[in-house]
Amino acid sequence: MEQTLSFSLSGRTALITGAGLGIGKACALHMASQGARIVIVDIDPNRLAATEALLRETDADVLAVTCDVTDQTAVTDLFATAATAGFPPDILVNNVGGGRSGRIWDMDVEDWDHTMRLSLRSMFLCTKAALPAMMDQGYGRIICLSSGARNGTVWNAFHTGACAYSTAKAGVIGFVRDLAIELADHGITINAVAPGPIDTELAGPYLRKMHEDGLEYDPIRMVPMHRLGTVEEVASAVTFLATGEASYITGTTLDVAGGR
Repeated sequence: MEQTLSFSLSGRTALITGAGLGIGKACALHMASQGARIVIVDIDPNRLAATEALLRETDADVLAVTCDVTDQTAVTDLFATAATAGFPPDILVNNVGGGRSGRIWDMDVEDWDHTMRLSLRSMFLCTKAALPAMMDQGYGRIICLSSGARNGTVWNAFHTGACAYSTAKAGVIGFVRDLAIELADHGITINAVAPGPIDTELAGPYLRKMHEDGLEYDPIRMVPMHRLGTVEEVASAVTFLATGEASYITGTTLDVAGGR
């Protein structure tokens, strides 16, 4: 009998950080469309409210929590709030990241630390807070957003400098690889998704301008598919790794980068 794939998330609850814009918002909408209950988290209450409104238009079951996920106390409170409200997550999407550009000889240590806090500290705090409930039930899915920048991104390095961001996104891979082993006996998988240049609200205009200006290192020209990716394409990959169809995949990084 032919097997039918099912990407349903019915009965699951997904907590998504950085859900006010871009990839995080797209992940929330895509997972909701597959039946998941959604906890959306963002530091910006206005952006968070806008994503919540979109989810409610689809009749999704949603809880919105404003939170700075680089703050340990705030993260502890976040997961307590979700549990009290009946939204204990068995799927975690560590989407918060970013940082400050700059060539290393110009970069202040505060800029370096800020980038590490966004991409690595937030991921550590949220994963640690999510694990007790996942381990108790013997099930969990954790997806962390890395980037093609983990290997160095020519256009960023050449035009602005991005060593802090590249280092942080490489750190995501080490985190995922080790925790895949630590968590394997607990029914919990952890994987990374590494987007290439994506047409988000914040990055898209900057990336397109490089192309329009005819710069030597232009992401659209250098990507084999010669276009920016969409947030929906990244969200589809994240959702797949959260489903039962990905049950034997852990410690892996899935590139969504147009062949780069």
